[in-house]
Amino acid sequence: MAGLILVAGALPRSVLFLCGMNAVRSPMAEQLARRMLPATIFVASAGVRAGERDPFVDAVLAEDGLALGERHPRTLDDLEDDYFDLIVTLAPEAHHAALELTRSLAVEVEYWPTPDPTGADGTREQIMASYRDVRERLKLRISRRFLLPEAKNATD
Repeated sequence: MAGLILVAGALPRSVLFLCGMNAVRSPMAEQLARRMLPATIFVASAGVRAGERDPFVDAVLAEDGLALGERHPRTLDDLEDDYFDLIVTLAPEAHHAALELTRSLAVEVEYWPTPDPTGADGTREQIMASYRDVRERLKLRISRRFLLPEAKNATD
């Protein structure tokens, strides 16, 4: 991703991706953002409640050369730092929690409705396709939010 053009002045110093259980959408978004955004931006993820690690997330991230490593799902209470310039919510319950949490704070909250692939059924390949769809949607959303149009073409 070398040579990407970033939106000048529009980048937050820290971003939190928040979903229901920090098992699928938010850890995927965190890993993608870490790769796509400058290392100077602190990126984290959490869930409203505790979840379990999802092996399909590991599989679709590996297809993109990414990995969660030893990372396990965590809640907002597990975060060491609780101030972020931007909180991106990926599920309705996360959005409501973020709005409640930031009611008296100057924190930008954006809602990116993202489907939950855990309800997918069928063959392993059909389930993987649902997870890949979420991964690709998140890549596109991160690109559109943080990168200039010239850079978006490079990531498509």
